[in-house]
Amino acid sequence: MSRGECAEQYSNASLLQNPSPDEIKLAAKRETRNRLSVCNKLCYAVGGAPYQITGCALGFFLQIYLLDVALLDPFYASIILFVGRAWDAITDPTVGFLVSRSPWTRFGRMMPWIVMSTPFAVLCYFLIWYVPTVDQGKVVWYLIFYCAFQTLQTCFHVPYSALTMFISTDQKERDSATAYRMTVEVLGTLIGTAVQGQIVGMANAPCTQTSEDLNSTVGLEVNITEPHGTLGHLRNAYLIASGVICSIYVLCAVVLFLGVKEQKETCKIRTEPMSFFQGIRMVMSHGPYAKLVMGFLFTSLAFMFLEGNFALFCSYTLGFRNDFQNILLVIMLSATLAIPFWQWFLTKFGKKTAVYIGTTSVVPFMVMVVLVPSNLIVTYIVSFAAGVSVAAAFLLPWSMLPDVVDDFKVHNPDSQGHEAIFYSFYVFFTKFASGVSLGVSTLSLDFAGYVTRGCTQPAEVDLTLKILVSAAPIFFIIIGLIIFISYPIDEEKRQGNRKLLNEQRENEVDSETDSTELDMI
Repeated sequence: MSRGECAEQYSNASLLQNPSPDEIKLAAKRETRNRLSVCNKLCYAVGGAPYQITGCALGFFLQIYLLDVALLDPFYASIILFVGRAWDAITDPTVGFLVSRSPWTRFGRMMPWIVMSTPFAVLCYFLIWYVPTVDQGKVVWYLIFYCAFQTLQTCFHVPYSALTMFISTDQKERDSATAYRMTVEVLGTLIGTAVQGQIVGMANAPCTQTSEDLNSTVGLEVNITEPHGTLGHLRNAYLIASGVICSIYVLCAVVLFLGVKEQKETCKIRTEPMSFFQGIRMVMSHGPYAKLVMGFLFTSLAFMFLEGNFALFCSYTLGFRNDFQNILLVIMLSATLAIPFWQWFLTKFGKKTAVYIGTTSVVPFMVMVVLVPSNLIVTYIVSFAAGVSVAAAFLLPWSMLPDVVDDFKVHNPDSQGHEAIFYSFYVFFTKFASGVSLGVSTLSLDFAGYVTRGCTQPAEVDLTLKILVSAAPIFFIIIGLIIFISYPIDEEKRQGNRKLLNEQRENEVDSETDSTELDMI
């Protein structure tokens, strides 16, 4: 934006204090121009679906796919899962810094990243679900394409998240578009679970009957080679599911590109972009942010352990091998329906209260699913109830992060333009935690003696799965809630920060207006 355009913007802000009829008409035109149509908001919201669809499919199914379909040793599967998620955690802040330095084009600054990354991302995603014919190269194959997909998806999602700031200059319109986005993203988790689960579930290959001494080499050989025909059918089902998800990914990117116009950034002078280490030093030195991130780091770990191991837990410990995809679908459907409830709850009772109620509500069901004898009806009931808490875990971090950013702005009024750093480092920590949870889970199953595609597992594996979906998550939830006790931003503090920020903006506009008027004289 040029100096003349900035001068006009601030001059108009001053004139509107005593507006004439012509000025009122001009302001109305500008307001209309900044307003987003329902179609624009829907197109913007659709762009958030690919991240959730692919993330949900990978989160629930990649572990069991690597173990029971690709037939990888649990140790190597744990390496792939950990390295892939750790690599993804590093790429988020890196891509965030690169995007912030990108030049503007006629399509905008964010949109070229989204468009250029899409075809390569869907190709890598499809190849994740392909089993190469050479057994010796499987580990390298999955490691390369898993890391490549995570990088390319980051090139899509980080610019998409930042696009919120460039779809309109009106804060209300941005908030409204974000509400549309959250709704579609929750639906994306449901779609990912439904597409992957139902297609794979229809082709679920039968397990291999084994003897009690299946740990012998001969037993393991039979376990791998016997179900060759049905295993091939199951592998094709994974490819079909990935093909459907890739098609949805491309369709969402096209809708986003055609339906959203990126606007140039405002003329507000921003602080120079920081390096990676400067950024992490800045955000972690802000107390409320550090406590929020650490609190959600542990509560997120709880749900990551539950998500990553629930398919195996349903298949082996509960014995619902042919029903686990429907159980997962119930969880995500419940989470989708519960989002409006938690939005109302945090508005009515405050976000900090919502954290305690929403997070702890899953604990009784984590205990029940382990202690109550295996029963399909009870499992469905427990899964539906657990989905309500999953919705709170999904919504609350993104609802509370803006409060921390506002608090930082209040205490650092001269440091501007660092919003993306707060978001990218939050994603960094959560994704790194996800890699830790997946790697530790798969490695624990290896130590417990996990049998690939066995109809039954050793007692040690059943005990390990119970710990991973119940005891470990409850432990992490308790730690997270203890950290939240010292989280300082309650409703009173949040409203006070909002008032101070409004005053800062008004003073900023007044000072810029005075400067503009002097320049015009």
